[in-house]
Amino acid sequence: MKRTLLAVLLCATSSLALHAGESAVKIPAPVLDDKPAAGTLRTAVVAGGCFWGVQGVYQHLKGVRNVLSGYAGGGRDKADYRTVSGGDTGHAESVQIVYDPAQVTYGQILQVFFSVAHDPTQLNRQGPDSGTQYRSAIFYANDAQRKIAQAFIAQLDAAKVYPRAIVTKVDPLTGFYAAEAYHQDYLLNHPSQPYIVINDLPKVRNFQSMLPALYNARAVTVAGAK
Repeated sequence: MKRTLLAVLLCATSSLALHAGESAVKIPAPVLDDKPAAGTLRTAVVAGGCFWGVQGVYQHLKGVRNVLSGYAGGGRDKADYRTVSGGDTGHAESVQIVYDPAQVTYGQILQVFFSVAHDPTQLNRQGPDSGTQYRSAIFYANDAQRKIAQAFIAQLDAAKVYPRAIVTKVDPLTGFYAAEAYHQDYLLNHPSQPYIVINDLPKVRNFQSMLPALYNARAVTVAGAK
């Protein structure tokens, strides 16, 4: 898979000053959630910093069939990596999660999001990466997703599980645009890349240790889903 120095420099804007990844936080399950239901596959879209690590986390979530890195929050015409990296297109680096609702609920997807995938109290940044394209956001596809997301944020803020208030935006999904091929399965394809080692592999390890009932040791891949 294509890998360019530009992609590494743009997404990994840190000096790699021994940043030890995002700290995981043990949180309760959402009070308001979907019930497990047989039926067609569903999708969820979230944003929490550089999409390499967020995709890598969700590739290990049980019930997930595919996870795409991409862009949400802006228009199709500017949904490319170089343009989005300027920080003024309205997009956020995001992931689209295709999941089986009989095996994992939308609320459980958000539990992983708030617990191990990123730090929802960082405004317009995530770890070493800063800019609105790295914001924390949930892009809801329907009213049920919106209600679950807003209720969960209120629940976590009321419980004071974080030292600061959650800044995650809950916005309607107006479009999701897949990122370039070299960004897909990036964590799995480049496990020794310094940015991945320092910032993203700790998230996967935290997921395995903190939410073992939701963790799938065998990661799904974009390549495998084609």
